[in-house]
Parts: sequence; structure tokens; C-alpha cells
Amino acid sequence: MAEMDHIQRALALAERALGSVSPNPAVGAVLVRGGEVVGEGFTQPPGGPHAEIVALRQAGEKARGSTLYVTLEPCCHFGRTPPCTAAIIEAGVAEVRFSLLDLNPKVSGRGKGELEAAGVRTVVGEGAERAAEINEAYLKHVQTGLPFVAAKYAMSLDGKIATRTGDSRWITGEEARRWAHHLRSQADAIMVGVGTVLSDDPRLTARDAWETPAAPRQPLRVVVDSQGRTSPKAAIFHQPGRSLVAVASDAARKPFQQIGEGVDAVAFPGEDGHVDILSLLRYLGSREVTSVLVEGGGTLLGSLMDAALIDKVYAFVAPVLVGGREASSPFEGAGVARMAEALRLQRVRVETLGPDILVSGYVHLPMVAKDDLDRA
Repeated sequence: MAEMDHIQRALALAERALGSVSPNPAVGAVLVRGGEVVGEGFTQPPGGPHAEIVALRQAGEKARGSTLYVTLEPCCHFGRTPPCTAAIIEAGVAEVRFSLLDLNPKVSGRGKGELEAAGVRTVVGEGAERAAEINEAYLKHVQTGLPFVAAKYAMSLDGKIATRTGDSRWITGEEARRWAHHLRSQADAIMVGVGTVLSDDPRLTARDAWETPAAPRQPLRVVVDSQGRTSPKAAIFHQPGRSLVAVASDAARKPFQQIGEGVDAVAFPGEDGHVDILSLLRYLGSREVTSVLVEGGGTLLGSLMDAALIDKVYAFVAPVLVGGREASSPFEGAGVARMAEALRLQRVRVETLGPDILVSGYVHLPMVAKDDLDRA
């Protein structure tokens, strides 16, 4: 197996950790000695071993003199677990090839330095772009304290997310809806506006093909409801996991305080009696929410776009025409005045999901260290 094959295997392992390890990064590791894979692993849930430790334990004595392929710089500090660099050095690993420097200020090149000081060779940059995508949320959170914000919506060919009567079930087919639940299972939180709750009464859970909650860790459900109009009987409050209602005043919190301990209501006063979205995102970041999947509606997505708070877009497009001047569109808000000011997505990807199309891309690319870009 070639060197790039080893890092590709490590990246595939890292993907398996997504959705279960936040606020830690999702990392994959492969140990190779004499051309043979002697150990591999991926990050376990918080409190469990990191990818490197899983691989080292599997390899045992075979780790001595080996090369470690890992998707992120090994940690060098005590957190929930001891530092990985010490274990790598003690195991006698000869070389570490990793995709990205860890932008966490507690690491950020120090892990690399510790390894080199102990005589371990290091190589940085293989698979950097994919590694940054896998850990796009972690990288933003450790640098800014804010969660990574992805906008996700389904629309018709003529750009409608619902009919003029508000009906939106179902625009896309089953395969696209399954993929949407996959996105939910990888997010720390799902956010919607109060209009979506009032019109659709969604559950906002990550579900499987049989419509049952599938993920062992359900995302936090967040409703942006400035005036506190959501019914305490709404479906979101009676699902596995926790819910948060973001309101604009302390008075608007009252209807939600007696629902149960799984429901929080927090005020984020903003202009004109609306929720201050940036304050809400800062609060979520302080709760170690590293990623938010925003599912609409148009008012919420429009306000996030106007405030330049969206990092990535997932647009599911169905081959149907809805029409209607009053039919809803994905983004409302003020918008841009000139086409030259329109947001242009980067690293655009187009996929076919049954009869539907998924167009995804970045508004803001994942953060990486300059060293990673130079070597990639």
C-alpha cells in the first residue's frame, strides 16, 4: 500500500468518528511497519482514547520503528486524556506523517516540536484539504469560539421551499431525505426559525430509513423564537435529547420554563425585538457546540446571510416546479443590491441523489495553518 493510500485510509477512519466525538476533532490513524499495517483507529467519544492511542494499543510492540499516518497533529497537552505525543515517543514510533497542524492554541505546532525533539521524523500536509473538511467545525471553534454554521434546505427548480399555502412535504425524494438525516447525525445542533415550527411541527431528530431516532447522540434542537410563540406541545420538546428556545426577552422565556429539564429557554435581546443571532452563536460555542445545521426558514437563513455568519451551504434541488409569487424562498432578509455582491460558493460539489441534486460548497473555507497550505 502506497503512502497516500495509508493517509486515505486514515481519513476514512476519521470520517467514522464524525458525530460522536465533539468537541474533540475527528481523527484517524494508521501505523505501518515494513509495509504492513500493524494498527489503526479513530477518535473515541470524549473521555475515550484518541485515534493514535487506539492504533498504538492495537500494534503493541510492532509500533517500534513504525510510521504513523494521522489526520491531525498529535496533541501534546493533558485534556480529558494524557498527551498523545508522549505515548508515540514511548512506543518508539520512528516517523509521524500528519495532514494538518492542530490550530488549538494548546497544540499549534507544539506536538510537532515535541516529536522532533525526541528524534521522531515528521512530515506535514498529506491529505490536508480533506482533513480540513472533516474537521471544519473543530478548526473554526478552537480559533473563534463560534460554531461552524451550515445552511441546509430543499427547494424546487424555481427556487421555492414551500407552496403559497406553506406546504413543503415533500419537495425531495427519499434518498435526499436520508442524506439530510446523515447531515443531522454529524451536527452538534439543528437550528430552525419559529415559522418552520409553527407550519411543520418538525421533530428535528437524526433518524434512520425507518423514521426512528438512529443516532446515539441526538443533536441539540434550537428554535429561534423572538416572541416565544412556539407551543409547549410542539414535537421538538418531546424527542430524545435536549432543546433550546432562543427568545428576545425574559418575558418570552416563561412559556417554556415548565416543560421539563430537557428544555432550556435563553434570552438574546437584539434590535427591534428580535433575537441577536451572533450572541446566540457565541452562547452555543461556549456550550461546546462546534457545528450548527440551519434548516430554515427563509427569515432565519436571510438574517444569517445578511450578517455573514454562514460557512457552508447544502442545497437539495428537486426536479419540480412550484410557482407562485407568494411561495417561500430559501433566503429572505435584505439580500444584496448588485449581482457582483452575491455570495459565490467555493469548492462546489454536485451530487445526484435519486431524482434530486445536492449542490454544496463553502462560503468560508475551513481554517488551516499556512504551513499546511504550503506543504499540501
